[in-house]
Amino acid sequence: MILFPNRKNFYLIIFFISLISIISALYIEYILQYQPCKLCIYQRLPYLAAIFVSLIGFNYSNNDQILIVTIILFTLSAILSGYHFGIENSIFNELSACTSGSSDILNKSKLLETLNKNMPVNCKDATFKILGISLAAINTILSILIVVFSIRTLIYEKN
Repeated sequence: MILFPNRKNFYLIIFFISLISIISALYIEYILQYQPCKLCIYQRLPYLAAIFVSLIGFNYSNNDQILIVTIILFTLSAILSGYHFGIENSIFNELSACTSGSSDILNKSKLLETLNKNMPVNCKDATFKILGISLAAINTILSILIVVFSIRTLIYEKN
């Protein structure tokens, strides 16, 4: 028999998963010096919001709307990270914001200036992997699991 946490503990789990995810992303970026692409940065936003939502949910654990907000946040996270994973595996085309080229360079000085700056990382390149799995894939799996357990908690857990 699998034991599921009550809502207060569930929100604590969400809080710590979100906090660890953000700290890990910042560690990989600033300590290990792996530059994130734009979609990697965007994927942090649901986790930042989930930190605050889970704190509110911990204090108001009987409120179903907070759990619904959690489900929406991680559904958006799963869609965004799934899209990023699809780009990495050539399932989807990249957004123009994901490519590192710039089409509005008209003169040599602007070209040299652009080349001297750090060019953004291409969304197609998974520069950091854990056990051969990209962070976008890990985020997709984690977000889907959180959505499933959140729905399960919404339906079956009444405090």
